[in-house]
Amino acid sequence: MKLVTTKQALVDCLGIVNKAVSSRSSIQVLSGVLIEAGDESITVSGTDMEISIRASLEGDVERAGSLVLPARIAGDIARSLPQGEVSVEQKLGETQVEIRAGESVFDLHSLPATDFPQFPTFTGESFTVGRAAFLETVDRVAPSASRDETRPVLTGVLVHLGKHSVRMVATDSYRLSVKETPVEASVAGSLEAILPARTLMELSRIAAASSDDVISVVAGENQMLFEIAGVSIISRLIDGQFPNYRQLIPETFDYEVAVDHDELLEAVRRVGLLAQKNAPLRMRFSDNTLTVSAESQDVGKAVEAIPVQYSGEDLEIGFNPEFLEAGVAAVKESPVYLRFISPLRPGLVKGAGDDFLYLVMPIRLND
Repeated sequence: MKLVTTKQALVDCLGIVNKAVSSRSSIQVLSGVLIEAGDESITVSGTDMEISIRASLEGDVERAGSLVLPARIAGDIARSLPQGEVSVEQKLGETQVEIRAGESVFDLHSLPATDFPQFPTFTGESFTVGRAAFLETVDRVAPSASRDETRPVLTGVLVHLGKHSVRMVATDSYRLSVKETPVEASVAGSLEAILPARTLMELSRIAAASSDDVISVVAGENQMLFEIAGVSIISRLIDGQFPNYRQLIPETFDYEVAVDHDELLEAVRRVGLLAQKNAPLRMRFSDNTLTVSAESQDVGKAVEAIPVQYSGEDLEIGFNPEFLEAGVAAVKESPVYLRFISPLRPGLVKGAGDDFLYLVMPIRLND
């Protein structure tokens, strides 16, 4: 096999595919990327058996063939090469692969392409969905998914897609994000599935660099395929029952506060610097004033007061600063509305519209 490409094309392609490569697998071939050079195209694939990514590599094929290279070192080499033309060659009957750019030459051990898992193929309902609206929803919801693999369902995002809207829900049991966005989709009827948050965040990262208006989707029984800008992402679906999130959202609240979005976000970010070692971020509401404070016994204390629209009785409530910041940042309008029932019940963060809400558990304060 021999192909000729450019440094930038190789860096970009490996940067996409390597996100699917397993870093902890005991199966050696899963730590590699499969390079396939055909008569008319070059593709690079990676998988950890949960998510598979295949991307097109721009270049010319001088001799067709396929091989597997170690993903991490191949990516490091690509980034280190001088700008310009790069050749990747494996001579007939050899396992060594030569990567050459200018006067730089690397010889790497390869693995047989036959050892690499076949890229999944399946049939299912195919449709398209508007890129911008879909990705906006992912970016505002997916960060709330859990990273705890012992609760697989919570590592996913519940996706409900209809002809004119997409709704996504994620929770790690400490916070809950719900976003419904108008979107044009060519789906027949509606579709609901639990997708790994990681899949959706990788899709968002890849699609953000694309100028395509739509994402192509094929929904299978246990997997889902996304295609955009020459990149295919296949992900398994998470099996299980997603929590009944509607029951978690209180119907009424006793306190409501309106506050400028940027002032609140910056205050939380600044004061949160002192909320170390699981110390809470304290929020005290009094007449038209919010006082944000945090104290670390080993470091010190921070206090900031900002104006708000609030005229109820005094209220003090504590939150994980990281979770509160994430919720406020996900609201894209001003003012931000904060709603509470009591210092021990979840607080709601939302904008003026009903398309996004963020529910976050408080931290019990010890006076």
